[in-house]
Amino acid sequence: MEKNRPIRVLVAKVGLDGHDRGAKVIATALRDAGMEVIYTGLRQTPEMVVNAALQEDVDAIGISILSGAHNTVFPKVMTLMKEKEMNDVLLTGGGIIPEDDMKALQQLGVGKLFAPGTSTQEIAGYITDWVKANRSF
Repeated sequence: MEKNRPIRVLVAKVGLDGHDRGAKVIATALRDAGMEVIYTGLRQTPEMVVNAALQEDVDAIGISILSGAHNTVFPKVMTLMKEKEMNDVLLTGGGIIPEDDMKALQQLGVGKLFAPGTSTQEIAGYITDWVKANRSF
């Protein structure tokens, strides 16, 4: 599949987690990898994230979470995405998420989750490969 536009990724911080340095680093790295990045800023609700993703026609949503609310946030975003029939949009993310929780979230349909220290090239490569395999535009 040859795409005629850059991959679009929405990077979001959900809830009261006020630490966004990692999200900004990822957003910059994805931009440097040729992607179009929409960064929603701090204190977003799952509804705000999904609505923004729909409006921006993104290929992937990346949620940065350090607050420990990952077992609430990712399933809620996943449910909203299903309600809006966003079945070909990747939901991925990263932060302080225990390995067992990462596996449980992936079983719900969340994409690969990344721990702090993961190379930005690995994250960009994962998103690129997923979009090529799962999106047609």
